[in-house]
Amino acid sequence: MPLRPLDRRTLLRASGVAIGLPVLDAMLPARVRAADARAVAPRRVVLVGRPLGMYAPFFFPEKAGKDYEPSRYLKVLEPHRDQFTVFSGVSHRYPAGHFAEVGLFTGVHPDNIRPNEIRNGVSLDQEVAAHVGGHTRFPSLVLGGGDAAWNRRGVRVPAQARATQVFKQLFVRGTPDEEARELRRIRDGRSILDGVREQVATLNTKLGGADRVRLEQYLASVREAEQRLQQDETWVKAPKPEVKPAAPVQDFGGPQLLQRSRQWFELVRLALATDSTRVVSLHLGSQERPEIEGVTLPHHDASHHGQEPTKLEQLALIEEAELKVFGEFLDKMKAGTEGGDTLLGRTAVVYASNLGNSSSHDNTNLPVLLAGGGFRHAGHVAFDRKNNTLLSNLYVRVLHQTGIEAKAFGVSTGVVSEV
Repeated sequence: MPLRPLDRRTLLRASGVAIGLPVLDAMLPARVRAADARAVAPRRVVLVGRPLGMYAPFFFPEKAGKDYEPSRYLKVLEPHRDQFTVFSGVSHRYPAGHFAEVGLFTGVHPDNIRPNEIRNGVSLDQEVAAHVGGHTRFPSLVLGGGDAAWNRRGVRVPAQARATQVFKQLFVRGTPDEEARELRRIRDGRSILDGVREQVATLNTKLGGADRVRLEQYLASVREAEQRLQQDETWVKAPKPEVKPAAPVQDFGGPQLLQRSRQWFELVRLALATDSTRVVSLHLGSQERPEIEGVTLPHHDASHHGQEPTKLEQLALIEEAELKVFGEFLDKMKAGTEGGDTLLGRTAVVYASNLGNSSSHDNTNLPVLLAGGGFRHAGHVAFDRKNNTLLSNLYVRVLHQTGIEAKAFGVSTGVVSEV
């Protein structure tokens, strides 16, 4: 039975004294408390990138809208049907080639993504982290490998490839000596930056206009580093959250594709549930033969199927198994609660690949699934598969849902309003 709201006229009484109370949550009706909790609970973003696409006939439903007949792959996600939207006919309109993987979550102009020349922009996760990352121990986590995350200057953000080390960083507190060494490292770094700042300020008086612009860009990097160092010192002193799952004892490799994915997804869930971060990008996949029953081909070989039935079935076994693991992640995210909502309801999860057809290295009609996040999920949103809608338009919608009023992202031309 729900508790009755506390009377707003409640007083604290002592000998001859009565003290009035401010308005407390307990004085509000339950429905108001729940609504208020939902309003203040943070929004989060998880980006999951896969390098080898999804076989389109097994992924996309034939019919658009909410009452679609689930495709072979979507049948494994059927329990979450109301919690995700599949998009067809979206891409960055990049030319064919694996190299477009670096633009999956940045959406920069196609001219900036070439095999031997990459002039990238900020990735969606880092854009979100710039707005919400200051509230958590880790502004963002970049996990698994790959080239998914890029900062505002178009420089790769290194990914962490060992789950055992990530768990330690998130949840294992160091010894007093280790913490003291970490604080010294941070303070030494800050003093070095202070010295550099003084020197470049003097140098600035001797430079022309173009050089001053370049110097200002450098100073911006220095200021970011300073802010990060100050935040690091605060979090070194703060206790780490305690979690029930035991620490992982091994890092799974390429053949253990499903075990590796489960391990990463569990770390992502724990990091979000403990509010250790609110932004995660995760690169999944392997070129090797995964340890999946019935699979005898390497993943890369099966993905380059040339419409050969035997290879297509091998590929389907791999991709179907991967989506089952993703469904397990959605199960656990849905089971976690926060502020009157589920953890999934507070987290926008983008699951996508840079390849629409890996067999021909085609970068159009990408497999894109958006889950959770409190969106108005619409089942299957089908755009023109020949004249694709820009995927960056969906990223603008994700930013808006996270509370970031961005006018554009990448080469977006608008915003996807269907969700």
